[in-house]
Formats: sequence, structure tokens, C-alpha cells
Amino acid sequence: MSNSAPQVDASPIVACTVSRDVQNFDLLIEDMEGALGESWGDLGFAESLAFFGQPEARSLELIALALDAEDEENLVMMGEIITQAKSRKIKVILIAEDMSPAALHSLLRQGADEFIPYPLPEGELSAAIERLRADPQQGPEPATNAPKLKAGTDKDGALIVVHGLAGGTGATTLAVNLAWELATSNKKASPKVCLLDLDLQFGTVATFLDLPRREVVYEMLSDTESMDDESFGQALQTYENTLQVLTAPVEILPLDLITSEDVNRVLEIARRQFDYVIVDMPSTLVQWSEAVLNSAHIYFAMLELDMRCAQNALRFKRALQSEDLPVEKLRYVMNRAPKFTDLNAKSRVKRMAESLGISIDVQLPDGGKQITQANDHGMPLSASAGKNPLRREISKLAASILDLTADEAKAA
Repeated sequence: MSNSAPQVDASPIVACTVSRDVQNFDLLIEDMEGALGESWGDLGFAESLAFFGQPEARSLELIALALDAEDEENLVMMGEIITQAKSRKIKVILIAEDMSPAALHSLLRQGADEFIPYPLPEGELSAAIERLRADPQQGPEPATNAPKLKAGTDKDGALIVVHGLAGGTGATTLAVNLAWELATSNKKASPKVCLLDLDLQFGTVATFLDLPRREVVYEMLSDTESMDDESFGQALQTYENTLQVLTAPVEILPLDLITSEDVNRVLEIARRQFDYVIVDMPSTLVQWSEAVLNSAHIYFAMLELDMRCAQNALRFKRALQSEDLPVEKLRYVMNRAPKFTDLNAKSRVKRMAESLGISIDVQLPDGGKQITQANDHGMPLSASAGKNPLRREISKLAASILDLTADEAKAA
């Protein structure tokens, strides 16, 4: 396709790619041809703004706005393209490669209807086009549909908590992907899983799953006394018709907004409705941390092989012991653990555990750049980097949890 305004011929142009140079997105060209045949064209950024005002643009149904890191310098123009398209009822599919989360968030807020990371997952462009065409007035069905929870359900679900002992230790990555692996463990009869983001200030579960933050979360947390199964369900969002998620609130809130009683009520309803409840905790210890620890079946404490994590792990352990809290529930997880062949680093892990008087039960490998890309694109690792070593280890961890639960059920 030439980088010029599309010409009307026997087949009207119903879609256009809009990019700095569409040749940088060769997979997009293939997918556009596969989904639309010859009824699409290609435009540059400035050309698209001029083309929207021409009579030929009246047949346009959608544009695929393809961007990479270099285009972040022109976010104002990108926002204007989205605004102009939306004002003419033209749908916008945002396709991005290596763009920052802040830039993506800004463009999505401008009104983009769909977001697809580049390189394009197989079949995703065609699926997005079908969703947009299915309801041209409303666009794709929102992912915020609240699940319908049945009153009287009593599953007594397992509570699994993930707590990062320092910033950047991968706690949210583990929480999100462990929840997803559990929720998709069996295609025929997967367990019901709920993921709770209790980091009220800087929780990023919503970002990692590309879900909007909603005011109803604050409304629910601020009045848990009147909360029931239905109101709790309305605060949840469904990810890919599989995983139920309670995101962090829209605004940054004080961690003492909720009390231990509030947290216990939330956990009680969640455990009653779901087989597994995964909690992503703030790194800060707060009043209600004790309530979560007491209710937890497994409490994963995330750390790395560095001095800050070693010191924090020691202080964390001492703080719990001083309050006679159940430290035996702690399972220490070493993220970015050394490779099997790195004997020097592995001996450092062993010495670290011995000096702290702890057992490092799980060692997760460094997944590299793919982890950051998956999180920025709002996708679980199984969807974006299924063969990544970190994803494989989290999958094994989920399988071991399922086996443990099954053994306990048989023993009971």
C-alpha cells in the first residue's frame, strides 16, 4: 500500500492504517489484507487529518493507528487523530510497540476503541474488527461486566497472598499470572478465581490486565457493613470471561481508609464465592495486614538477591514474631533467581537464607524484557510469552497449589 490518500474504486475503502511508515509494521499489512482484502488504504499522520474531511472518508468504518516509541514525541497529534476520527464515528484500533504505559493510557483516554500490542497476536486484528462491527454504535462489549454472584454459595476458597518486601520484586506480576494460571488450569472445569488488588494507592493489577479503574470499588470499600454478595460482585470486573478482578480504586487513597473488619468482610465474601482468592498486598505493613495474614492459607513474601531485600525480610520476620503472628504461613519467593549453572550466585542465595533463618521455597527466573512488555500491554504471560521461563515456573507453582488443594480435599 502506498503512503498516500486512498482512492475510491470498485471496492470502497472501509479502513485505513495510520502510521509514520506502515512498512515498520509488516505484520499489520498482512493482517489487514487477510481481514479486509483490498478495501483498505494507508495514510500518514498529517494526511489522515486532511483525509477525514474529504467525501471519500465517509465510507470509513475504522482506522488502525500504528505507533512505536518514536511516536511518543507526537502524542498531541496522535490524540487529535483519535478525536477527529471519533467525531466522525470512525472506530479506532490502537496498535503499539514499545510505548510507555503513560502514553498508552493517554491515547486510550482520548477514545481509542481497541488496543492491540505489536507484534500482533495471531487473529487478534480480525477479532477486534469483528467486535467493532458487531455493534457500531456502542463499540466492543466492555470488559467491566460485573459477574453475577449467587447468594448462599459457600466454597470456602483458599486464600493466597502475595507481598513484595521491596519495590520492583515482581509481586504483582506473580499475583496476576498465578491467578490467571489457576483460572485457566482446566478447560472443562477450571476453578473460580478472584484477584483482589488491596494496594489502594499504587496497585497496578488494572494496568497489568488492561482493565479500567472504577468508582464503585471505593464505594464498596467505604461501606463494607452494608456489602453483600451482589454489591461485592458489582465491584468486580471479568477478565476474558474467566478471571474476576477487584482493581485498586481510581484515586490514591490512604491505606487506613479500610480497617481489619472491612478487610475481613471482603475476604469472607470472596472466599465464599470463589475456589481461590489471590490478594496483591501493598509493600507497606498496615493495620489490616494482620487480618490478611491470619486468614491466609499461603502468604508469599517476594524478595530478590540484594541487601535491601535481605534487610527487609529480616525486619518483616521480626515484626511478625513480635506480635505472635503466624510466621509459619510465610513462603519466601526469590524472584530473578540465578540460573542453575551460576554456582556462585546460588551459593549466595543459600547463605542469604541461612543468615536470615528462613527457607526460600520458590525460585523464579528472570523473564527479561518480555515480562515488562506483557505487563505494559495488559496481558498475562501465557497469552504474550507462553514459553518464557518465568511463565513456566508460575504455571508449575499453580499446578502444585492445585495438587495440594486436591490432596487436602481427599484427606478431609
